[in-house]
Amino acid sequence: MATYTITELSKEFDITPRAIRFYEDQGLISPTREGPTGRNRVYSARERTHLKLTLRGKRLGLSLSDIRHLVDMYDSPKDTEVQLQSFLEVLSKHRASLEQQREDIEVMLAEITAHEKESRRLLKNTEIAKKAK
Repeated sequence: MATYTITELSKEFDITPRAIRFYEDQGLISPTREGPTGRNRVYSARERTHLKLTLRGKRLGLSLSDIRHLVDMYDSPKDTEVQLQSFLEVLSKHRASLEQQREDIEVMLAEITAHEKESRRLLKNTEIAKKAK
């Protein structure tokens, strides 16, 4: 069975060991401990997959709670109707949130454009007034 160290996983996924320990603290991954003091973390292929799912969820902008739910679903029997419905719910909520953010951004960009246009108009009028003196 393949195992991984925290250093190997941090290099593979281009994240810091501290980030991996954070996900461990959040209960998203659970390495075994080895060595005389139990200080060395050893990650199984399963834990590597949990980390991969966690990072994928993070890239999608999901909350840690949603990510934990998805990781938990990974551990239960695959492709059940309940899992798929639950996953669709998570995706639907996240889609609605992103669509709202996009709408908010579009409104803000329109306001910035209007302020830029007005500022340029005022600058042009100021320059014209200076030349007229």
